[in-house]
Amino acid sequence: MGLDLNVMRDNRVTVVGAGLAGVEASLQLAKRGIKVMLYDMKPEKKSPAHVMDSFAELVCSNSFRSNQLDNAVGLLKAELRVLGSEVMEVADRFRVPAGNALAVDREAFSLYLTQLVEQHPHISVIHEEVTKIPDTMAIIATGPLTSEAMAHQLMDLTGEDSLYFFDAIAPIITLDSIDMNIAYKKNRYDKGDGLYINCPMNQAEYASFYQALIHARTVEVKDFEMKVFEGCMPIEEMAKRGEQTLLFGPLKPIGLEEPSKKRPYAVVQLRQDNLKGNLYNMVGFQTHLAFPEQKRIIQMIPGLHNAEIVRYGVMHRNIYVNAPNLLSSTYEIRKRPGLYIAGQLSGVEGYVESIASGLVSGISAARACLQRPVYPFPLTSIIGAQADYIAHAEPKDFQPMNANFGLLPPIEGIKSKKEKKMKMAERSLDDLREWMEVGHYE
Repeated sequence: MGLDLNVMRDNRVTVVGAGLAGVEASLQLAKRGIKVMLYDMKPEKKSPAHVMDSFAELVCSNSFRSNQLDNAVGLLKAELRVLGSEVMEVADRFRVPAGNALAVDREAFSLYLTQLVEQHPHISVIHEEVTKIPDTMAIIATGPLTSEAMAHQLMDLTGEDSLYFFDAIAPIITLDSIDMNIAYKKNRYDKGDGLYINCPMNQAEYASFYQALIHARTVEVKDFEMKVFEGCMPIEEMAKRGEQTLLFGPLKPIGLEEPSKKRPYAVVQLRQDNLKGNLYNMVGFQTHLAFPEQKRIIQMIPGLHNAEIVRYGVMHRNIYVNAPNLLSSTYEIRKRPGLYIAGQLSGVEGYVESIASGLVSGISAARACLQRPVYPFPLTSIIGAQADYIAHAEPKDFQPMNANFGLLPPIEGIKSKKEKKMKMAERSLDDLREWMEVGHYE
């Protein structure tokens, strides 16, 4: 049953959750003159993965991934910039060196967005947990770590169990504890403007590391069958697929020759995690090993024998709804007009994808409040194709998906993959600008 039309015309929207999607949605609503009641349960209550009191906390990596147009998530960032994403503007402001990727100082990024939201005249912030789905126009953006009470509310509303998977995050270590007499700075193939720190291994060192990794003690996962999303596979689980698996994944040495020009057998990379440059994130090292085991195995890596770990890797349960059974391409619940689900709870996967869902739901809710037609975003854009996938994928096989060019209509007659992707990117940005110019965006 839908909301009362008078409620939808009240020019007031409740947003539940101040993560990336909730913050983007709130700012999109507010700049269109809509009054926003933004609820967030921090600082009184935090999920197992959150440590900061501020909004839009990046609980996993500090990287928003590639910034290049021939990469789908790079194109999605470009689309968000064209569309006036508030969160993407702040991410660009607080970027740190990361080669061809966009990485940010996670603390400065989060604090600035919190200040931006709290000072906005159209946004009222309420620090309390929401345990019931609002009966007003609302966007639920409580994230993949949604509280138990809200998860049960969603189950009751949708008439089915929420789906779930387990996510893992990587350790962060201090720069001062890295032995730069062994480690060296280099980007893969010397591409990009920021340098990663590389810890090289010879074959014998890798063999010892590998055996320790696959036999290390992990933290027991209780109560739920473990279902891991491929994009966040714990390194120890990946390693168990075969001794060579890591050499074609996060420890791939190709393009990372040492200063002596010798190619290592394996390389562990670290990426700058803050603007000061004193913290580094272990790339691809998501893990749910027990903390003492993490320290022991990390310190086996050449250059990290004295590693000071300031944040250990952890594993946590992420939930998402079966979106094709529930949501439209504006992230609105079909059977409950005026109620939207955004962010990773909706079934998108990744920081940038979550921001995009917040932007789409925020703009759509604002237009509904203002009694303006709501239009889907162009299917030739990643942002539009992602929303369309969420709404129309096969329900029985649905699982979170990152941005990818496979979502877009093909371009025929071009053999070069890179050229084809660039043509898709050009078409996307052109179509988005045209879509905005004809009045679908205000």
